[in-house]
Amino acid sequence: MYWEPDKECMDGEELEQLQLERLQATLNRVYAQVPFYRKKFDEMGILPEDITSVSDIVRLPFTAKADLRDNYPYGLFAMPLREVVRIHASSGASGTNTVVGYTRNDLKHWSNLVARVITAAGATKDDVIQIAFGYGLFTGAFGLHQGAERIGASVIPASSGNTARQIQIMKDFKTTVLVGTPSYAMLISETMREKGIPISALSLKYGLFGSEPWSEAMRKEIESRLGIIATDNYGLSDVIGPGISGECLERNGLHFNEDHFLVEVVDPETLVPAAEGEEGELVITSLTKEAFPMIRYRTRDRIRILKGDCPCGRTGRRMSRVLGRTDDMIIIRGVSVYPIQIENVLAEIEGMQPEYQIVVDRKGAMDEATVLVEAGESIFFDQMKHQKDMVDQIKSRIAHEIGVSVEVKLVEKKTLKLFEGKARRVIDNRKL
Repeated sequence: MYWEPDKECMDGEELEQLQLERLQATLNRVYAQVPFYRKKFDEMGILPEDITSVSDIVRLPFTAKADLRDNYPYGLFAMPLREVVRIHASSGASGTNTVVGYTRNDLKHWSNLVARVITAAGATKDDVIQIAFGYGLFTGAFGLHQGAERIGASVIPASSGNTARQIQIMKDFKTTVLVGTPSYAMLISETMREKGIPISALSLKYGLFGSEPWSEAMRKEIESRLGIIATDNYGLSDVIGPGISGECLERNGLHFNEDHFLVEVVDPETLVPAAEGEEGELVITSLTKEAFPMIRYRTRDRIRILKGDCPCGRTGRRMSRVLGRTDDMIIIRGVSVYPIQIENVLAEIEGMQPEYQIVVDRKGAMDEATVLVEAGESIFFDQMKHQKDMVDQIKSRIAHEIGVSVEVKLVEKKTLKLFEGKARRVIDNRKL
């Protein structure tokens, strides 16, 4: 099934010509409206009219997450705020959110892109789609919500949490499509098992899952437990949100929406294009975003471009699942977390040492993170009540900073090991 067959099955030459036209329009807009890009282009001696083919993209500067933080909140907007009708934000490595904006046209494009992903995953206007992402500044819930409405489906904005209520809603409202993180889908299935609720009590057919890495084994487990067909989709708040790519029912790679995004895979060390089919860092240039266009944005996600055609008939390129990161960001329950955020919190608390370690496990269906913190002797050997008060303070401040709760454990000085002379900040025990 297709939402926009003429776009999703576009001829290669026609697609490249459309990409070039949209790229040139985007470059002219950012050069005229965004001082950051104008300065970058001038420093490199590049004018928008110098880009005469899609392959010339390699002549343009990269954009990094740090650039978004440095221009917080509106420095990278290419439209005046009076034209911006929606503002979202995502977490940043320094604790400063990265802010993105949307014009009315941006929202129209976004809903169409997500409609493509939802349709490719099997959903239609006859479905009842339950959104189990949290509604707020993050883009996931709103992006998938508007895409589901675009195809004409009935949408239940259940938001995240309160698992028993989620299951009750699925039973009573006869939900046919579940949208959320794969780990939350696992938690729902475990809760059903504990409460003795059979699969037959639900009307589920499909599951659209994203926002965190998951394995093929986890997919099969979810499908078996919930009796559904589960698909993966990829989005990035800094670029647009969900809608960049998604699996069709063949489930052999995520189809890029290449008429709206120019994608590259580069060696993360040299930043030169990776050979065809080789693993590298995904770089995205937005082609139609008006309020917040991105030029060669380094996603830090490692992928491969898959070879061969897909039996579904879509002609664009496909990406593998995300294979890892090229930076130290980790995703915990769908939330992007940077170790530096933890470090900044600890630096403000008297008696805490600079050494810490984040240990991430997946217990049952959900991620659990524990922050091990080296404490000074005056705290570590203090009364239990004082220790508990300190731990509670750290937990509260970290949860406020990163948006997800963690456990905290105090350890003695020089307890945390060094690896090759460096502190190993993250130990991820999840089998993803």
